[in-house]
Amino acid sequence: MIASKEEEIMESLRAVIDPEIGLNVVELGLIRGVTFEEESDSANLTMILTTPFCPYGPQLIEQVRTAGSKVMSGGVTVEIGTELWDPSMMEEGAGGDWGLF
Repeated sequence: MIASKEEEIMESLRAVIDPEIGLNVVELGLIRGVTFEEESDSANLTMILTTPFCPYGPQLIEQVRTAGSKVMSGGVTVEIGTELWDPSMMEEGAGGDWGLF
């Protein structure tokens, strides 16, 4: 079975770990949207941070851009969304081992 570009890019982003929480950006629900430009094989990601002034924000954004660019030959741009992160955005079961629920 061939994975879709969205599945491939989301899988690549699982390598990006939030250093304060110890979970990846996909598990945390920080990736809020993915759009693709077929002609240029690029993607635009909308991402939020766990807190508006996350000290690791710039590092996480760059890691997301780098990880996504391994899948998209035309590169990845990352825009910061305006949603406020909430633990309910996490993947099912992701916070259980960390005592978040």
